[in-house]
Parts: sequence; C-alpha cells; structure tokens
Amino acid sequence: MPLRRPCFLLAAAALAACETVPVEPGSAPGGGTFRFADYRGGPEIVRDGNGGEEAVGVVFEDRNRNSRRDEGEPGIRGVKVSNGRDVVVTGADGSYAIPALDDMSLFVVQPAGYQVPHDTSWVPQFSYEHKPGGSPKPLRFGGLEPTGPLPSAINFPLIRTGAQASYRCAVLGDPQTYANQEIGYFRDSTVDDILDRGEAERPACVLGLGDMVGDDLGLIPRLAEVIGMLEAPQWWVHGNHDIDFDADYDRDSADSWRTLWGPNNYAFEIGEVLYVVLDNVFYPCTAEDAARPGRAFCTEDERKRYNARLTEDQLAFVEGLLANTDEDKLVVFAHHIPFVSFVDQTATAHQTDNVAELYRLAEGRKALSFSGHTHTTENFAPGDSFAGWQEAIGVEAVPFRHIIAGAASGGWYHGDFDHHGVPMALQRMGSPMGWLSFDVSGSSYRERYHGANTGHDRRMWLSVNTPVFRSWYGQIMDWRSRPEDQRDPVPPLSINDLPDVKIMTPRDLSRGTWLTANIWDGDSATRAEAVVDGRTLTMERTQSASGEEAKAGAEWADPFAVQRQLSVSRSALESRSGIPRNQGYEAYRGSSFGPQTPGPTGPVADRNMHLWRARLPEDLAPGLHRVVVRSTDRHGQVTEDSLVLEVRDRQPPPRFRTDVFDAREDGPPVR
Repeated sequence: MPLRRPCFLLAAAALAACETVPVEPGSAPGGGTFRFADYRGGPEIVRDGNGGEEAVGVVFEDRNRNSRRDEGEPGIRGVKVSNGRDVVVTGADGSYAIPALDDMSLFVVQPAGYQVPHDTSWVPQFSYEHKPGGSPKPLRFGGLEPTGPLPSAINFPLIRTGAQASYRCAVLGDPQTYANQEIGYFRDSTVDDILDRGEAERPACVLGLGDMVGDDLGLIPRLAEVIGMLEAPQWWVHGNHDIDFDADYDRDSADSWRTLWGPNNYAFEIGEVLYVVLDNVFYPCTAEDAARPGRAFCTEDERKRYNARLTEDQLAFVEGLLANTDEDKLVVFAHHIPFVSFVDQTATAHQTDNVAELYRLAEGRKALSFSGHTHTTENFAPGDSFAGWQEAIGVEAVPFRHIIAGAASGGWYHGDFDHHGVPMALQRMGSPMGWLSFDVSGSSYRERYHGANTGHDRRMWLSVNTPVFRSWYGQIMDWRSRPEDQRDPVPPLSINDLPDVKIMTPRDLSRGTWLTANIWDGDSATRAEAVVDGRTLTMERTQSASGEEAKAGAEWADPFAVQRQLSVSRSALESRSGIPRNQGYEAYRGSSFGPQTPGPTGPVADRNMHLWRARLPEDLAPGLHRVVVRSTDRHGQVTEDSLVLEVRDRQPPPRFRTDVFDAREDGPPVR
C-alpha cells in the first residue's frame, strides 16, 4: 500500500484534498424520514452478590420491550461495550466481559439498526454508573451516591429499528440556561422553531453540545423535559457550565451530571455514522496543564479553572472504538470546547491542547468535529488555517471539517426582546440564536444553520457599512473600552444617533461604502454575489482562512448585528413592584444589568469569519435601488435575500418635521 501522510501534517494548501465527505452541488442529502420509537426502559441490573473484578452481562434484543431478558430473547453479536477506556465486542451469544474500573460509566454503544431505551423525556438509558464509595465529598448538586459493589450482571436491552439510512439530527450548541426564565426563552425560540417546521422536518435525534445549563445542574430535569417535546432521543455533551464546581478533582467534576443525565464520555451509532462524545473540559486543571505555555492560570489563579484537553483514557477509548468500527463509517466527534476556533484563535483554555493526538487516531477516516462553547457559528473546511493555532495548541490547519454549531442561547440571552418575547441575543459574530440541522444520508451529510424564529428560509443578515456607521461604531466602542468608573454613565451615542445606513450620499460612496452579508454558516466554499441595477458585484469573504489573524474593528464588523448590540434598552426596564431582582434584567449567575441608561451590552460582532462584502459603485445614480444578494453554499444550495438602497444628495431629516408643520396654523373650522 502507498504511504499515507496524516492530513494534519500536510501544508495548508494541500489539506483541501483531505475533505473526506465530498458533496457535489445538488447531491446533498435532505432531511430523512427515519424516526426512533417511543421505547422506554433501561439496563437490567442483576444483583446476587456475585460481582467480580470484571463487568459482565449480555446485550439482548428486548422483543417485549420490558427491559428484562426473558426466555427466547436472543443476545446480539458484535455490539461494542465500554467502560470509558476499554472497548470490547459482544460474542455470538451477546455476552461481554470488560475490566471494572474503580470509577466508571459502563455503557453499550448503540449499534446501527438498533435503539437503546429512553426515559419519559427521551433521554437515552444505556449506561450503569459505578462508583462504589460515591463522590468523595458532598457536592452542591448531589454528586453520585455510593453504588456499592459491582452488580453480578449488567444487561443492555435493544430493539430493532430497521434501516437508518436517511435522517435528521438537530444539533444544539449552548442552551446555557442559568435560570428557569431562560429555559422558557429556550423553549420559545429553538424548541418552538424546530416544532414549527412540521412533522416532515422533525429530527430523529438531538445532539446537545454542552453547556446545556448554566452552572445550576438542578435545571437538568426540566430542560430535558422541554427538549423531550421533540420526541427524539437527546444525546448530551458535558460542558464547562455543566460541571460540579465544588469538585476537587476532574474525575469527580461530572458526578452530578452522571446522576442527572448519564455518562460524560460515550458513543452511539445511527446508520453509517459513529458519534463519539468526549468531555474535553478538564476541571480543575492542574500543574500538568500549567506546564504548557500560556496555561499558568491553572495554578496561579485563586479560583479553580478549567483547561481543554483529552485524557489518556479518552484517547484509548477513541482508539478502541475506531479499531472496532467499519472504516467506511463517518466518525462524528462531539465535544464542547472546540478543537480550534477563529474567534478565540490565540486562546489556550478555549481550544483543545492535544487534539493532534486525536487527529493521528482518525487519520484516513471520514470525520467531522461538532462543538459549541464560543457562541459563534464557525464552519472550517479541511485545510483552513488561522494565526495563533500553532502557538496555542500545535496545529497548523484542520484535517477534516470542524463545525462550531452556534448557541441556542445566542449571546447569553442578552439584547432586547423580539416579537416572540425572547431576547434577540445575537451571537459574538452576529448570527442569531438557533440550531443546526445535520441531514444524513449514508455517510454523507448536509449541515445548515437555522436562526430561531427568523423564518425558515433565512440564512443571512444584509446591511451597509457606511463612513457614518464606522464613525458611530468607533465612538461607542472607544467609550465601551474605558473602565466604568472613568467614563460618563451615558454612552456618547445610541441607535437614535445613527442615520439610516441604507440612505447614502455620493460622498459616502466615494469614501467607501460596502454592502455586507453575514452568511451564518458560510465557509471557504461559499460564494456570494449581489445584483444592483443589472450589475453583478462579486462579494468577497473578509477572512480567507489561510493562516491570517482576525480582522477586527469598524471596517470588518457586521453593521446589522452591531446596531442591535451597541444600543440595548432592556437594561432600562423599571417598575414599582418592589421586587429588586425584577429591575433591569439578570443574566449569568444572577448578575444584574440595570436599571440603567440603555447602552451596549453582551457580545459585539467586531470580527467575523462568515462576512462577505462588496464595495458599492461610486457612480450609483440618485434614487432607489433594489439589491439582490445570492449565496451558494458548498452543497449547491442557493439562498437569496434583498434590500432597498437610496442615494440622496443628503440625509433627509429622520424625525417628524415639526418646524414645517408648526410654521402655519390650521385655521378656523369652515362653517
């Protein structure tokens, strides 16, 4: 066989050839019709006092769906079972034996063509948590109670589903609900948007990419119940806001999660896809982490901190999974903190330290990375590269597609209310809160980001970057950068001070005015063009992903998002209710925002990897012009949006012309 060099060792220019799931224009799969059954139950735990040093049991076909192995119910051969480190495969009779670790999640890897049971909220029940002494100290959210000796048998029931060739999975980044109020916002935005698309587009599975809640793990049951309205198995990733913050060691930091949801490292199959869920949040990080450059915070900070890395057990788990998985399957790595990021391209804690080791294990495989954490939508094609990656984590370019799937919480539920009564909460690069559809056919797929309640066909924001906008932006951002105690409490400008950016003068055009398109899930293969008065303008992506640093500032900001992020009025809400916490609003761990003068808050889309722009012609004639923007993604899907621009000699007065109206009296009535 010819020698194959690992993709991650190739030069960035050559990496484009490493895309392992090619999708020709027009050939991408659509939302499938496969759905899982409402199969409730859980593992069969047998305790007769004969537990040993190995975990043993049978994976069986639960023909009567009672979660017990009854006479005539056969074992299932060739199913993977893991303790989170080792991976074994069941024998001809469905039996398995695997080393028992002192602290482990023992689970079955749901095989293609089968389904594990779930609870009443559709949370899969496929594991047994083993921690004989329980959590080493009382934890705020309960931790794990002592499990005692290993059961004599742990049997995993499955039912047959038939072919799973074509289906949709709803991918949710960071619901990050800190409070019950925010679960309501999530319900009325992302969950409502998915349900509103009808039965034909209902997902067969839900993949939650971590930060499911915001530090209050007691919210997990209600959140799971709300997501359960989708009537699809919901597989969750453990995030940095899902941890036991009062745990002293990483091995205990997911104990409450394991009680309330399930394992924090596991895998499952649907059709021709193996999903590998990895908890890459190492908390609290230690001297081992601090030994790497840029991670001194792990030991110098007075607070416990987390770092992003994979443990030896996790890498052994991945190696064992891949060794026992058909090479033609697509491998989807689902994790919370990105392997790499654009918006945090120089950060050490927010990218995964030793991901190069995982790249080596996956070399030659059809692979895909899904993550959340950054509250951005980022779609990296193989070969994409940004400055800072090499210094931060030793990676020059990505060897397979990496998708940061945005945030269902958007910009942490900040912003003014939309017409659904939900905070607008635009994300750090201006995408709306929402979800990503993952449409699978065989081992091919199509991804698409959906803004919650923004309309089923909308894929981008359009706006105009004018000289006046840049001046307005600069003055507010300069004020925002000063310490709060050293600046006027009232911002220098608000949205009321920004003239209509879609009205421009000949001088604006001569000084540089750009039409902008923030294409939420755009990537290196996305193409965009604008048609103005019959003229076609090619729109250029502001970032080329060829190893450069992030371009930030007024010239590279998304005017659509920034206008909404820099002048938020919700913080000014006050009442005479006498309830202090109802004044202004709260976010995060009960942090107060207001009551105060409206102003910028939350994230600001000052940089972007999915912004396209075209300079408007200086000779654009006076009058009105309809502009149509057409984007084509890597799957050949075309999306159009439009706006109307005006060219005037000068900006018309924006308010009611009282001077003109009051210049004359109405006169006496006619009798």
